[in-house]
Amino acid sequence: MLHIVSHPDYDIPLADGHRFPSRKFTRLISHLDAEGILAEFTHATPIPATIEALSQIHDPNYVASIHDGSITTEALRVLGFEWSEALARRSFLAPNGTLMTARLAREHGLACHAAGGTHHAHYGHGAGFCVFNDIAFTAINLLRDPGIDQVLILDCDVHQGDGTARMLMDEDRAVTVSLHCATNYPARKAISDFDIELDRGLDNEGYLAILADTLSKLAGVMRPDIVIYDAGVDIHIDDRLGYLNVTDQGLRARDDMVLAHFLARDIPVATVIGGGYDKDVAALISRHAHIFKASADAYAHYCR
Repeated sequence: MLHIVSHPDYDIPLADGHRFPSRKFTRLISHLDAEGILAEFTHATPIPATIEALSQIHDPNYVASIHDGSITTEALRVLGFEWSEALARRSFLAPNGTLMTARLAREHGLACHAAGGTHHAHYGHGAGFCVFNDIAFTAINLLRDPGIDQVLILDCDVHQGDGTARMLMDEDRAVTVSLHCATNYPARKAISDFDIELDRGLDNEGYLAILADTLSKLAGVMRPDIVIYDAGVDIHIDDRLGYLNVTDQGLRARDDMVLAHFLARDIPVATVIGGGYDKDVAALISRHAHIFKASADAYAHYCR
């Protein structure tokens, strides 16, 4: 079965004009349903991660401050949100959503999370609209599962996965790969295991050539037990925080390439949607839908 993991509480109330499209998650599910794509998936719903579970990868004091609302004004400024009970609930739900997705992918070959990719969250603080790092949380928990000796994080969001890189820097069994715009947030980059810096204005042809080369090189040096794929759509030409010139056709080709590369080798893939920033939420949701369309096609071809 091909699973999609989501929860209605992923949406959070934010002030009008906020750059983070906080109500896109349930609209994405509705869009997939209207397009007939959701029927290709079996739905799964996560429960919140516990304080104890998140405190194994994040500073326990920071975890507690999100849970009870004691987080400081300065920490919230860096995070980019105001605290609310809805934000706290979402923040504890989403990491477990990605972990659930990864375990379903391991069982069935492929699974998709209709959220996730909060790769700017660090050990002791959040940043860039990322409260807890669902990717690091998932990787560390997977490595405790029997039969998982290596996890590959392939981060194709336009922004470097700096929090993920720093949180996993001492875990050799978690390999971090980040394809990102060189002159974009964050200003102070981390050191991933593999950093592929992209020039501003890179188009479909250039992007896909670099991705194909990256995948080929990775295949020559590793065979991970599972891949966490961040399919951020902020590489799109119309994304207001992206600076690349990748079109809808390029997004779909990217997702097809990644899924085919790993699934053809019987390597399970768990997808997360990553970033995307557009005032036109309908257009943004259409971009996020590509990974689900690509996954439905790839699952039918490689996993059944």
